Amino acid sequence: MDEDCATPKRRECQIPEMLLCPPPPKKKAVGETQRDPPKNGYFQPPDLDALFALPPRTQASLLFSFFIAASWMPEFAAGKTRHYTFNIEYHNVTRLCNTRSILSVNGKFPGPRLVAREGDQVLIKVINHVSNNITIHWHGIRQLQTGWADGPAYITQCPIQTGQAYTYNFTITGQRGTLLWHAHISWLRSTIHGPIIILPKRNESYPFVKPYKEVPIILGEWFNVDPEAVISQALQTGAGPNVSDAYTINGLPGPLYNCSSRDVFKLKVKPGKTYLLRLINAALNDELFFSIANHSLTVVEADAVYTKPFETDILLIAPGQTTNILLKTKPTSPNATFLILARPYFTGGGTLDNTTTAGILEYKHPNTTHHTSIKALPLFRPSLPPINATKFVNVTQFVENLAKKFRSLATKQFPANVPQTVDRRFFFTLGLGTSPCPQNSTCQGPNGLKFAASVNNFSFALPSTAMLQAHFSGQSSGVYTTDFPTKPLVAFNYTGTPPNITNVSNATRAVVLPFNTSVELVLQDTSILGAESHPLHLHGYNFFIVGRGFGNYDPTKDPANFNLVDPAERNTAGIPAGGWIAIRFFADNPGVWFMHCHLDIHTSWGLRMAWIVQDGPQPNQKLPPPPSDLPKC
Repeated sequence: MDEDCATPKRRECQIPEMLLCPPPPKKKAVGETQRDPPKNGYFQPPDLDALFALPPRTQASLLFSFFIAASWMPEFAAGKTRHYTFNIEYHNVTRLCNTRSILSVNGKFPGPRLVAREGDQVLIKVINHVSNNITIHWHGIRQLQTGWADGPAYITQCPIQTGQAYTYNFTITGQRGTLLWHAHISWLRSTIHGPIIILPKRNESYPFVKPYKEVPIILGEWFNVDPEAVISQALQTGAGPNVSDAYTINGLPGPLYNCSSRDVFKLKVKPGKTYLLRLINAALNDELFFSIANHSLTVVEADAVYTKPFETDILLIAPGQTTNILLKTKPTSPNATFLILARPYFTGGGTLDNTTTAGILEYKHPNTTHHTSIKALPLFRPSLPPINATKFVNVTQFVENLAKKFRSLATKQFPANVPQTVDRRFFFTLGLGTSPCPQNSTCQGPNGLKFAASVNNFSFALPSTAMLQAHFSGQSSGVYTTDFPTKPLVAFNYTGTPPNITNVSNATRAVVLPFNTSVELVLQDTSILGAESHPLHLHGYNFFIVGRGFGNYDPTKDPANFNLVDPAERNTAGIPAGGWIAIRFFADNPGVWFMHCHLDIHTSWGLRMAWIVQDGPQPNQKLPPPPSDLPKC
């Protein structure tokens, strides 16, 4: 409850108090958005995070009042500066009758919403109160000239150590929609994550029907043990990691698990309304199918880029991906409730968490007031594809058909600026492999070795200092080299019978690109130790998926089918198991940019590399010096 409100139920007093009267000085709650000081002693911009939580009618009323008041105040025309404080702290959470201490932001799991508008400057002070080192990545934010705020440990910064703080400072440029923030060191993002909600600029609207209400839905994984112990054991033994104990919707496993009947996410809706669901996959190691029983979903945005709308009953969302979907409720309240389900899409070998998380879509019934009446209603369940795609070819084809439905809006207002010509071409193979078992040790990976993963057969070794600092200071010697191969050193039948040799090389190698280079990159899955889907994430950029297919990429035939008009624009894309994708982008953002598989086990095994984009000639094309509070290693 806001401390200025008279009663806990009157949440609407939060915004009128802010809009219509000079707020008295008060201590802000930890992690609450810090508003700009009033410029005329009377009005302030609305607290978007608080506003977002209010009932839709109250939201509309207050925004109308604010815009009328602000229309004659020129200072509200530009983007605002929004301040957040993220305290990294211990937090006891009970799920599946198991209580453990997790790491969280401001005692919340999932973490707090970061809400801003396109064009806003955002400053987030992260204070580390735990024994683990920490960094935060603002997944999908372009970070134009703010590479120091990107967040991957030992790539753009050294970690924030115990008792230290760092302020991430960036401006949201040319983006609107849903993204996510998460820890970017080891597996800490399992519990340190939350939504980024980017609203359109003031006086701009969505290119689709205005929703009645907006609801973030975060898919995740729950471990009964500390995930840091899981990955530590896996790296030590060389074996695959132990899997999670449950999937979650907004941190709750749902009623299909033992001892979880009360930990259920409920989406309560009114009939005849349109809801915008901001869907985020924050799971560590699993692509997830998502569906709501007896309801169709309309996709309108992916990775904070508007798409051509299309309807589907089932979505697939990979770790790191976000999708905005419109849910149109039934015209009258049905005498039923409906399950919301998510479960994995599995293309690899080994073990997996083959369980299903469930929430409940519940209509508000005018004549139903008691919980027992709701429980008496019939409950419908959606049909999801089989989990194991290796046994059901039609599942892989369904996923491919779904991926091809994503197209950029490609309008005058929201263009698709696809590179039509290419300056540099790259061909990267992605896949698993092995590394040697240390002497006098017993390893549990393939053939007594250790599991590894690589790009062009190089498993990326994290340096002990930040690459961006080494690059900026011109002191890269001993930190990294710039000879990452543009194609595999040895060509083979990538998706056919795999070679007998599975060993990978370990190195810290990068690719250097001149500013504004137009890049085409083909990402090819391999069958070494089994073909597998890889959701690949590129930091600092969006890219266009101009082509995709199964088998080996054919450089003479496949480019003829490339879509250079309205391809999907994303920051994270799934490379099909036993297939390839081709992406294009302009290297218009100077800095050092991580690219890696967003299945965390593959990242831990080395399926990662870095791009170094040089400064351009103009002042707004250069990386500024590092901030004074940048953490030291």
